[in-house]
Amino acid sequence: MATKILSGGEKLQRALADIARGLHHGGALKVGFLSGATYPDGTPVAMVAAIHNFGAPARNIPPRPHGSNMVAKYSPGWAAEIRTQLKATNYDARTTMNRMGALIKGQWQQSIRDGPFLPLAPATIKAKGFSQPLIDTSHMINSVAYEYEER
Repeated sequence: MATKILSGGEKLQRALADIARGLHHGGALKVGFLSGATYPDGTPVAMVAAIHNFGAPARNIPPRPHGSNMVAKYSPGWAAEIRTQLKATNYDARTTMNRMGALIKGQWQQSIRDGPFLPLAPATIKAKGFSQPLIDTSHMINSVAYEYEER
């Protein structure tokens, strides 16, 4: 078995210490419909988004998987983007995670806009005046948010 030997002296040690400081000791990136996001009547946006994502057959609401589709489509590229952002930010975890939060937020909003989703019922189209699923007042799409919490 081959063994690799690394050397570099004080300069290498300083560079590695700088990288370690930039990475902190972990954190959590949350993207989606965060707690506290509500409609004007107090209904949690996360609940409405979940109903639309998974459907509610008892209420005749078909699934329109905006979140599930987004994760399936974009998550395979997130690790590579994190690597790219870490290098671009000189290994600053806070900046990298905030950039990732903004990226994923935009991807989720695009998924809400683009679908593809089952069409709305004719009565719903008539009541709304247009046929775009998941967009009515734009409150849900505008409620997609992110936050990065350092530990």
